[in-house]
Amino acid sequence: MDTQTIAAACLPALGWALHGGLLLRRLATARRDPLTGLHTRAGWTARADHLMSKHSNALVLLVDLDDFKAINDTHGHAAGDAVLTATAQRLTEWCGRHGTAARLGGDEFAAIVTDPGRTAGLYALRTALDQPVDHNGHVLRVSASVGHCHRDQLPVPNLTDALSAADASMYAAKGHGRRNNTH
Repeated sequence: MDTQTIAAACLPALGWALHGGLLLRRLATARRDPLTGLHTRAGWTARADHLMSKHSNALVLLVDLDDFKAINDTHGHAAGDAVLTATAQRLTEWCGRHGTAARLGGDEFAAIVTDPGRTAGLYALRTALDQPVDHNGHVLRVSASVGHCHRDQLPVPNLTDALSAADASMYAAKGHGRRNNTH
C-alpha cells in the first residue's frame, strides 16, 4: 500500500478519535459546575450512590446558604459568586480525601463523606461555612444551614432516602435555630 492509501484509510479513525475526545470533554464539563468546579447534581449523584453502597459509615450532607438572595440583591451577582466559590472551597476542604461535594444548583450544596471520623466534625463545618467572605472591600456575612444523615440511620441505605433525611434535618435546623442543632 502506498502512503496516500494508508492516510486515506486512517482519516476516518482519526476523526472518530477526535470526536470521541470532544464528547468525553463535554461530558466531564457537564458534570462540573463552571463557577465552583464542584460536581453538578448528575455527576455527584452517580459518585455518591457508589460511595453509599460501599461505605457503611457514610454521611450525607445538604447545605443551603441562608438569605443568599439578599447578598445578590445588595452587593451584586459577583459578590454572590464569591460567596458560592468560598462555600464550595470550605465544603471541599472539610470533606478532604474522604468525600466529595457538589453544587446542586443555586445556593444548595451536597456532600458525602465515607469516614466522618476523619473530618473535623459537623460543628467545625458549620463554623467554617459561617465565616464572612471578603469581596471588593466589603465583608459579606454568610451563614448556612446544614442537614445530615448517617447511612446507618436508614432502614434501607440508599442515596434518595439519605438526601430526604438530610433535607428534613436541614429544615429542622433552619426552623429551630440551626446553631443549636449540632448533633
